[in-house]
Amino acid sequence: MENSKDLQGAPSFPRSVREGGDFDFSAQEQSKPKSPPVLPTKRRGEVAEAAFLHKAATLGFSVSKPWGESDRYDFILDSGDHCWRVQVKSAHSSSLHGYSFRACGNVPTRRYTPRDIDFLVGYVVPDNVWYVLPIALFSAITAVKVFPSSKRRMSRYELYREAWHYFGEPRIASPFTENK
Repeated sequence: MENSKDLQGAPSFPRSVREGGDFDFSAQEQSKPKSPPVLPTKRRGEVAEAAFLHKAATLGFSVSKPWGESDRYDFILDSGDHCWRVQVKSAHSSSLHGYSFRACGNVPTRRYTPRDIDFLVGYVVPDNVWYVLPIALFSAITAVKVFPSSKRRMSRYELYREAWHYFGEPRIASPFTENK
C-alpha cells in the first residue's frame, strides 16, 4: 500500500490493518525497535557513572568529577557538611541470580582502602538498584555479592541497598525528593 498525504500535506504511515480487517503483522515487525548494542566494558562504566551523577544530583547532592583518571575515586560527593570520595561500579549480568562488586580496580591485587575512597557505590543495571557500600566493609573481603531480585530480604548486604543516608543530608533540597 502506498503512503498518501493527509489534508495538511504531512505524509501518513502505511496502514497496519488489511482491507479485510485483519491485522498486518509485517508492518509492525518493520517498526519494532532493535535491541540495544552490547557496549564495551569501558563504555558500560561510563554509562554507570552518568547514572550515578544523575541519581546523586536528583537526591540533592553536589557532585564533582576529578580531572583525568589518575585518582582511585570517580566522584566527590558533597553533602554540604562533608565531602566523600566515591568509586562507582556497575553489574550488568548475574551469576546464580546475584551480582558481584569487587573492591579493586584494573589490577585485582590492588584493593581499595580508606586511603583511596570512602564509599564504593554499586549499580545493578538490570534492576536499577544502588548499593552504597562503606569502604570499611572491604577490610577483610575483596568483593560482595548482592541479590536484588531475591524474595528474601535477609541478605547480608541488603542494609546497604539505596543507603544514600550514609552521605548525610544533601546540601540542597531537591524538588525530586521534597514531600508535597
